Amino acid sequence: MSRGLLSAFFGIALVFSANALVLKDDYRSPRNPERRIRKATTLIVLHTTEAHAKSSLNKLSERGEAHYCVVEDGTVYRIIDKDREAYHAGRSMWNGKEDCDEYTIGIEVVGHHDKPVTAKQIQAINELVATLQKTYRLKDHQVICHSHVAYGAPNKWHKKKHRGRKRCGMLFAMPSVRTRLGLTSRPAYDPDVRAKRLVQGDKFLDNVLYGNVDTMAKHYAKGKAQAIKSQPKNKAPAKPKAVSPEKAKPKPAAKKPVVKPAAKVPEVPAKSSGEVKRGELKKDSNLVVREEPKPTRPIQKGKLIKSPIKQAEVKNASGVVETGEFKKNAKLIKR
Repeated sequence: MSRGLLSAFFGIALVFSANALVLKDDYRSPRNPERRIRKATTLIVLHTTEAHAKSSLNKLSERGEAHYCVVEDGTVYRIIDKDREAYHAGRSMWNGKEDCDEYTIGIEVVGHHDKPVTAKQIQAINELVATLQKTYRLKDHQVICHSHVAYGAPNKWHKKKHRGRKRCGMLFAMPSVRTRLGLTSRPAYDPDVRAKRLVQGDKFLDNVLYGNVDTMAKHYAKGKAQAIKSQPKNKAPAKPKAVSPEKAKPKPAAKKPVVKPAAKVPEVPAKSSGEVKRGELKKDSNLVVREEPKPTRPIQKGKLIKSPIKQAEVKNASGVVETGEFKKNAKLIKR
């Protein structure tokens, strides 16, 4: 072989190994030897764990409840050998055949049925499903989710056997997700509901599995991811509209009503206690006289009290403070 062809061969091998699916046996179930070999494989069933990776892997490994588990970083763990039965479907039926564990492969994906999984998980599921489809010669519509096959027994809400026991893995029935998984088709209807073996117990789930409900479109639809990523968090403020010069002039502020302050009542010191007495100014006097209501008991009139101070500040009728010396014959303060 020439040196050029040898280099090309190793280059292709390097690219293939870089994109190869990572499979690990760290959580290979001890239940493997006791599980029987499947007689047929007609479906691949996708699940969501509804829990974190560590607890999910421990449970799946201990009970042998899946063939594979895909964690957030895209690593795929083998739990039960692909040609053996894994108890992943529970009470299940598809096209009249119950106990789907006997003829299906179960893939658990760490995540939740109503939330998007990571891009690395999408890539790993894509490669794993493609490999299994090629191995067992399965069409795209033979790749379904757990909610397709699970059914419930009669109970107080449903008198008959009914579809809708679980919504597990329902996002893998949505067109936007299936497109990313390289799946171009899906089941068009529920064969067991159509044949009246089961009744429909979850209308929303039915619209997800066979209708046009796709809650993952904003995450996985073509062009959406880039558009969302490039969109700024805060929208730019809208440009202000052109305003005519007349309208641009600021309007004068509304004048506040002028409130006249209440007239101040002159204050003079009291004669003995130091308290300030208020009253009305008489026209013929610069001193303050307090008009008291008539007391119930008569007050002796004619008794004058001399002012204890010689210098005092009083206000005249115009409000001007005047300072001076009281004369002996000045008008006295009546009490």
